[in-house]
Amino acid sequence: MGDNSETWPAAIDTTRPSIARAYDVVLNGKDNFEVDRAFVAEIAKVVPEIYDVAAYNRQILGRGVRLMCAEGITQFLDLGSGLPTVENTHHVAQRANPRARVVYVDNDPMVLAHGRALLAENENTAVVTSDLRDPASILADPAVRTLIDLDLPVGVMLVGILHHLHDDEDPKGIVEAYMEAVPPGSHLFVTHFCDSSQEARDAEKKYLALLGTGRFRTPEEITGFFDGFELLEPGVVPLPLWRPDGPVPDQLSVGQRLMYGGIARKR
Repeated sequence: MGDNSETWPAAIDTTRPSIARAYDVVLNGKDNFEVDRAFVAEIAKVVPEIYDVAAYNRQILGRGVRLMCAEGITQFLDLGSGLPTVENTHHVAQRANPRARVVYVDNDPMVLAHGRALLAENENTAVVTSDLRDPASILADPAVRTLIDLDLPVGVMLVGILHHLHDDEDPKGIVEAYMEAVPPGSHLFVTHFCDSSQEARDAEKKYLALLGTGRFRTPEEITGFFDGFELLEPGVVPLPLWRPDGPVPDQLSVGQRLMYGGIARKR
């Protein structure tokens, strides 16, 4: 979109990269600024496959949502959703079930700006501008209460976002707060940057230095988010290995191992 920042609300800071806009860059979107593209260029110096990593994350989102639909989930809370793009949660879910309901939550004001157009065309979808670190506020939001029935199973999605929470922000406690609010049969879906190589550790340093967030956790730490829930097969694995639609290589590249993910069921 270039740097035509005058067209966006004043709350949008175009002098610093944002999580949502940087993700838009690696998805080859147009809703980003030069500062976001410069940040991604720095990450690409240590992980040249970073654009592929974004594609792997988008692909597992589709596979995960389809699985949850097959498991009977009809409503989804997509936390830290980022900017709307192709094959978003509601596209996948409503293809499987036209009555599926989706609430996107993100703290980037550009997400809400796009969300207004989304709301106009889809009565079963809403966008809430809020910080996922405040579960009580989000769960009490009128849009969430309108579309999400907390007496029925919910797909709680934290896809590519928990790594932007520092350890002292208690990400596990935040996950547990959402899962305590939803009934048995609900599913937890997490993907997360993984401390899986020296390149990953180098990328973590750049994320923390340039963006201020980006904690690359070990497979064991990522698996810990699912403690107390029934982890579905194949467990917490590199994204391309999670229920792939086609063959995957015997040896995974740095980029293919950069993020791990999994889904668990609340009993």
